[in-house]
Amino acid sequence: MDSTTHHRRAIRSLRLLQLLLISSSTSTSYAFTSPMFQEAVPLQRTTPSKTSGVEIELPDFDEMFQRIQAVSPLAKLAVHGGGAGVGGGFGAIDDTTPEGYKWKKIENNKRKTVHQIDKIDNFQNLGPPILRWRASLQGPLHGLLFANFIMSVDKRQLWDPQIENVVELYPVNDLDSANIAMGFGKYGDCSKLGVGYTKTKSHPIGISPREQLTLCGIQNFDDGSSLIWGTEMEEWHNHLLPQGERLTRAKSHLFSIALVPTGENSFDAEYILQLDFGGNLPHWMTAPIVIQSVKDMFGVAEPFFKRGMNEGSEVDLFMKEERVREESFEDRNSILFTP
Repeated sequence: MDSTTHHRRAIRSLRLLQLLLISSSTSTSYAFTSPMFQEAVPLQRTTPSKTSGVEIELPDFDEMFQRIQAVSPLAKLAVHGGGAGVGGGFGAIDDTTPEGYKWKKIENNKRKTVHQIDKIDNFQNLGPPILRWRASLQGPLHGLLFANFIMSVDKRQLWDPQIENVVELYPVNDLDSANIAMGFGKYGDCSKLGVGYTKTKSHPIGISPREQLTLCGIQNFDDGSSLIWGTEMEEWHNHLLPQGERLTRAKSHLFSIALVPTGENSFDAEYILQLDFGGNLPHWMTAPIVIQSVKDMFGVAEPFFKRGMNEGSEVDLFMKEERVREESFEDRNSILFTP
């Protein structure tokens, strides 16, 4: 074989390899292939918590927010802006389903607060389905107050009888470091961030108690939108678990709640959750429990925010006090949110 023929074959082989790589990249453009955390210590990006000597590993924020936007059109709208106000929210989303994502409608009733529920079975080949709830609520939007229905034991027990405890273990000491890691406003302003622990009671159908270790936060945007998010910590973070008997670990592979105002006293919400109960429980048995649980949460949150339109309500008083705190330039404190 002469050098010219060899060279031509080498070029053809290179072109074929490039085509294969392009094809592979296209087919997995929405696959969650990059790791959220890095097990190798030199590759980790950490930030101090408010507990002396305890560092918190930060995730790959680009990867995390891309995952959320791939499954939540309302979250994508919140991040990119331009979808708040009358006619906004779900009325302004791009609801085109990404290639390879096969959402199945479970419920669809525009007259209900939770007017649509969708799922993708065995999402990302992780076993459990990813679930999506869409709801429209009356009242003023406030991301932290909405998150309280997940992180506050008192609020959580109003809709989740299985909750044993939700505790903030390690709030991040400096939110500025998180905002720097996120790219200076690329994903709004991170106003709350922390690692916390969730423990559930045994379930009547025979599910033993579960525990979770989750990193969660809140992003606030200039148009009034908010994004509550969370992701499970990895096994190499287990030293952060509280002392005591270890329980079967449940894992929230992905969790987000996008909130976008559709008026002064109305907003749309899109809740995303892929929850693995752990153990040997079949997902067809646990998914209905999760679906009903989140519906119950909206059932409690809806009248709470609707009352917020009244002067002297809990929402009204909280927002007035918050404005006073902001005017006095008090430091922001981190908080835990776990699904």
